[in-house]
Amino acid sequence: MNIETLEKTSLELSIPFLRSRRNSKWHRYADEVLPAPVAEMDFAVAAPIRAAIERIAREQDYGYPHREDSLAHAFVRRMRNRFGWHTDAADTLPIADLVQGTYATVLAFSDPGDTVVLQMPSYPPFQSAVRDTGRVLQEDRMRDDGTHFVSDLAALDAATGPRARVMLFCHPQNPTGRAYSRAELEAVGQFAIRHDLIIMSDEIHADLVYPGHSHIPLASISPEIAARTITTTSATKGFNIPGLRCGVMHFGSPDLKARFVKRIPPRLLGSPGITGIDATVAAWDEGQPWCDEVLALLQRNRDWLAAAVAREFPGAVMRLPEATYLAWIDFTRLNLPGPAGTFFLEKAKVALSPGENFGAQYGSFCRLNFATSPAILEQIISRMTAAVRALR
Repeated sequence: MNIETLEKTSLELSIPFLRSRRNSKWHRYADEVLPAPVAEMDFAVAAPIRAAIERIAREQDYGYPHREDSLAHAFVRRMRNRFGWHTDAADTLPIADLVQGTYATVLAFSDPGDTVVLQMPSYPPFQSAVRDTGRVLQEDRMRDDGTHFVSDLAALDAATGPRARVMLFCHPQNPTGRAYSRAELEAVGQFAIRHDLIIMSDEIHADLVYPGHSHIPLASISPEIAARTITTTSATKGFNIPGLRCGVMHFGSPDLKARFVKRIPPRLLGSPGITGIDATVAAWDEGQPWCDEVLALLQRNRDWLAAAVAREFPGAVMRLPEATYLAWIDFTRLNLPGPAGTFFLEKAKVALSPGENFGAQYGSFCRLNFATSPAILEQIISRMTAAVRALR
């Protein structure tokens, strides 16, 4: 099926419009390159978010914000209404950046030379949070079981030593698109209990889970797991507002938050700005109809992409993402001349996230962001297909 011929939705933005804006995705590369790396969507933002920002401008509301409590309570409502998870606003901490929260968690609960366990392949800043702080990275190397990527916790148990202190856990997982089952989450929690680990569970993609799967907050599994879990999340991925810099850290117990604050005074983390807070509250309280519409378009793109990869790149492997708008594609069997990301950038003029950014062993992989209009996605695959055919 040619997705470019399907009816255009009100969400989709044209290439000229996307290039007219001042953001990284459409200006990092030369104009002849179609970008599909950085995790943001090429879609119009939800009306409640636009209204919240317009109100700030209309009222000239640019003073010091008095909104932190509104963010915490919006988080509590969102977790209860969307995921059935009951939380306490007092256990939250507003932050501007989840990567900063990741660094802070590593610093708060470990010392230089200690070990941090991390799923691989991994979002690159998670790796940096370990290495930049002088900690030792222990890989939870996920394996392809023929359907999706899974963790081998038995092997991880055997490899985990006495200096392990923290586990960085991405759920839904970036870049593999996994939405973990309750049994998998229970196993992760029990692993952390056995090794006395603090878990930082990054759940920023929780709003983007496809039918047939669901997001279960890790800290909701049991009080024992919650007591050692810090959940970080925001509306930035699900509602496409990454530039507004607003997120939440939730501590699974008051004691855990006290331990964190003892080593990382909250002033070091700064705080979200007015626009980020108001946009997030609007997204979580009023934006779900928009999110539902986006998810339907993403599912259509995902399914078309999976069929196109199977058809145009025989031997390439793309496991169907259960969540996120990111496809993790293995091009190993195509025997490309060099890293896959470099090949497609140079020969197809398509920018993907190079696999080696997610771990040195993944040079034959790429992460492709399919959160764009069907017309643009079709152009991306057409260019990639032509580049591969030219090798034959």
